[in-house]
Amino acid sequence: MNGLTRRQLLQRIGFGIAAIPLVSCTSSNSSLVDGSTTDGTASDIGRSGAWATGGTAAMTDKVSYPDPFTAAASSCLLVAGTTDGPCTTATNLARADVSEGWAGLPVRLGMRFVNSACSPIANAVIKIWHTNLAGSYSGVTPNPGMCLAQSSYSSNDFFRGVQTTGASGIVYFDTCFPGWYSGRAIHIHFQVTVGATTYKVSQLFFPETLTSDIFANHSEYKTYGQPNTTFANDNVMAAIPSGSRASNIVEWSQMTDGALLASKTITVM
Repeated sequence: MNGLTRRQLLQRIGFGIAAIPLVSCTSSNSSLVDGSTTDGTASDIGRSGAWATGGTAAMTDKVSYPDPFTAAASSCLLVAGTTDGPCTTATNLARADVSEGWAGLPVRLGMRFVNSACSPIANAVIKIWHTNLAGSYSGVTPNPGMCLAQSSYSSNDFFRGVQTTGASGIVYFDTCFPGWYSGRAIHIHFQVTVGATTYKVSQLFFPETLTSDIFANHSEYKTYGQPNTTFANDNVMAAIPSGSRASNIVEWSQMTDGALLASKTITVM
């Protein structure tokens, strides 16, 4: 099965269909916001230099990365939950760097989890998974023909991992900007479990102007061309009112070493 057929199948089964809402708590901190409007567009790319290449090893100036969660959450907004899709695995690898050495634009992903009173949730297990820069998942999935561009990827677990929140409700993952496959906008899946209860799953997106810039200018992504799916026809984003989409879209900033810092505060209980 070739990559195009796999991507078409992923689109047809609709594994990103919007489902049960979570709640996202926005922060009053605007220092890392890129100018995104509520429909996911942006007025300014917001970067001053070349993007880093070569994966997470290119994060050479981590000590200078700012804390995106210095400001308290100021309001809580609903964000759509989603199905977990056919590309899940049973593997739960506790690790901060989920890249397994893959190339790509390095991303520091910060996620802060709070309750409906905007208080941090400690001891929440946060699981993420997404594609490599070529648009393929990894691991032993329920549907390898749909999820894996190469059968050998079943023996890998790239771009999958879990972290547990501390007292601040925050976790960080070192990863790379995802690749695209037909029928879906660029996204990162996440699952939140506290104790024996899983508080749904959802997806984070990147502003479309940021995505366009990366696939136009980043040496490791531009060979794949621009994603063929926008927020307007993505089967998750199309179901979310344009005025509410900001709740699913990360804030971001380019770091001094060319890496991307992305962050989001999300309420789940």
